[in-house]
Amino acid sequence: MAVDVLVLGTGAAGLTAALTAHGHGASVVVLEKGDKVGGTSAWSGGMIWIPNNPHMQRAGIEDSKETALGYLKALSHDLIDEQLAEAFVDAGPEMVSWLEANTPVEFQPVAEFPDYHPEHPGGKPQGGRSLECKLFPYDELGAAKDDVTVGHNYGTAPITMEESNLGRAVPVQVAPEERARRAERDERGCGQALIGRLYKGCLDRGIEVLTGHRAVSLATQAGSVTGVTAQGPHGTVEFAVTGGVVLATGGFEWNRDLVRTFLRGPMTSPVSVPTNEGDGLTMCMRIGAALGNMREAWWMPAVEVPADNGGTQIHLFAAERARPRSIMVNRAGRRFTNEAANYNAFGAAFHEQDVARFEYANLPCWFLFDQEHLDTFGFIDTPPGAPAANWVTSALTLRELALKLEIDADELERTVARWNTFVENDSDADFHRGESAHDNWWGDPGARGTPAATLGRLDRGPYYAVEVKSGALGTKGGPLTDLRARVQNVDGETIEGLYAAGNVMASVMGMTYGGAGGTLAPGMVFGFISGRDAAHRGKAARLADT
Repeated sequence: MAVDVLVLGTGAAGLTAALTAHGHGASVVVLEKGDKVGGTSAWSGGMIWIPNNPHMQRAGIEDSKETALGYLKALSHDLIDEQLAEAFVDAGPEMVSWLEANTPVEFQPVAEFPDYHPEHPGGKPQGGRSLECKLFPYDELGAAKDDVTVGHNYGTAPITMEESNLGRAVPVQVAPEERARRAERDERGCGQALIGRLYKGCLDRGIEVLTGHRAVSLATQAGSVTGVTAQGPHGTVEFAVTGGVVLATGGFEWNRDLVRTFLRGPMTSPVSVPTNEGDGLTMCMRIGAALGNMREAWWMPAVEVPADNGGTQIHLFAAERARPRSIMVNRAGRRFTNEAANYNAFGAAFHEQDVARFEYANLPCWFLFDQEHLDTFGFIDTPPGAPAANWVTSALTLRELALKLEIDADELERTVARWNTFVENDSDADFHRGESAHDNWWGDPGARGTPAATLGRLDRGPYYAVEVKSGALGTKGGPLTDLRARVQNVDGETIEGLYAAGNVMASVMGMTYGGAGGTLAPGMVFGFISGRDAAHRGKAARLADT
């Protein structure tokens, strides 16, 4: 099969690339390894972090390219390619405007959501950079409404982030009649809304999306990529391209060999789709692509929960860590970092080495909370006021709990006593929990914006503990790209006809995470850049043949 642009992957990066390429005159085919479309994007909160975006401008929220670049540089540890970061910041607002003008995608601001490091130079404590899609009625997909994969963390909830405790200090209230109306139309928010709108755009344009097709190798000629070999439901399929191949295959977090080879620390519990096995990465490596940022991932603490089918569900562990009347401790029974820090920064604390024992100092790790916490907030699938699930460790006293966890009981009691003193003084002298606007956003919504949102005594038994694992939303290392998202080889030269976007590429974010949507945004921006460039390349090839 011959096509101008072949896109591999149907997450937000891949579908954005497909829409952009088609919108710039290219014929497009999209391959999806799984039997459903959407990838991890469909399982996500669906936000994108776009500095100086058009919605900020219309709302009068001040931002600039220079401010955003200064913020990223302040977080970078000199690991961010400044030119690539500039390309991201430049193209982000353009991508938003183009999608809204040419596809069913409609964004809206999550206006008060703070950046993840808001006190750093260029950070936004009052938010504005994070956008989400408006609710999307899946009935508009017709017979294709069941094509999109659904995860268990966000599901198909008919609410936006603005209407949740995660999205606003005081969530927008949804009347029961409105909820019923949304349910009747199968309206969905979060990642389901984002992927639903992008997928609807592809269907409207007649872009062919082939599920169950796994790309296995890249065809090359004179150093340029000319096609792809894929394994489909009925055998091998060959694709020839004139404009290029866009890799949007996701990360390698489900490939244990690649994880062990590249990541800088343990990662046992990915919260992404299991098809993310590094296919795009290995295809690139075979043809000499240069790699970057390979040790990094979008770190996410995770909790493994028994599933109804006898297996295990991996739940991302984000807002729970910031709620009051809870702490997290390591094997020594000690706190080891700010529990309310953003999940990417917190996840990195799992990699700290105890050089004397030659083991990870903070694994295993437990989340500890008391009865009042459980009664007020519930826990994962347990609603407030309900008894703890039988897989949660419980005890009447801290000492008894420590014995069950096989940690030092005296040390745990000292840790909790010290924490309770900090709470009384409204100040965490050890790790500064509650001092950042970010911490106070993710805690108790009833005290949002104050230290009380995250600081609370731990003193009402019974006490509970759950082990927290080292997880990831996805990996963030892969082939190096230039400012046009073209993959580079080990000699620093462009591999013509090959592009990368999303978690398959060496992330523009380096080791950091700017704010809510910091994973999806670079994927979509470089999907936009790659789709446009590949379309222009295909057009030039057609003109050369005439």
